Amino acid sequence: MIQSKVTPFGWAIKRRLAELEVDQKTFCEQNNIPQARLSDLIHGRRKLKRYRKQVILLLNLHEYDIS
Repeated sequence: MIQSKVTPFGWAIKRRLAELEVDQKTFCEQNNIPQARLSDLIHGRRKLKRYRKQVILLLNLHEYDIS
C-alpha cells in the first residue's frame, strides 16, 4: 500500500491529539468518527466536510475552518 504524506492539517490533528494525550483510535471511538475517515483527513485523501468540521470543533483547530 502506498503511504500518502501527512498534510499541514493532518499534522495539526496529530499535534493536538498528542497535547491531549489521546491516540487516534481512542479519539475516534469517543467521538463516533470512523478511523479510516480520520486517516483520510490526516493524509488529505478526501475532503470529508462533515468529519473535518467535527474534528476542527473537537480539537479547537479553527484556523483550518474553511466553511
